[in-house]
Amino acid sequence: MSEKSANTQAWIQQFYQDRGWSNYGPFERVGFLMEEVGETARAIRAIEIGRDRPDELEQPLNRLREELVEELGDVLGNVIILANMYDVSIEHILEVHKNKLTKRYQSGV
Repeated sequence: MSEKSANTQAWIQQFYQDRGWSNYGPFERVGFLMEEVGETARAIRAIEIGRDRPDELEQPLNRLREELVEELGDVLGNVIILANMYDVSIEHILEVHKNKLTKRYQSGV
């Protein structure tokens, strides 16, 4: 694992522990992950088709993109916490995912 990835994964774990957020079990953590995925979907919708809500001010594209990045970070934070619960590095997850896709689509189909 690269030092930067390991440091980031450890920092997130410590940050969550310091706030008592890592006391939740995997089922609760998956619930939090789904909440953040929904917020990511909302951010993407705002960029792609807008919100069309009279109670929300229209935001410039750069602010909408910042919100998307923040929500994607929240998704990754929850994925990292789940990975840590099972002692799996993010780099290992990505390598296994890459290998799975390469094997599945090696015939070019």
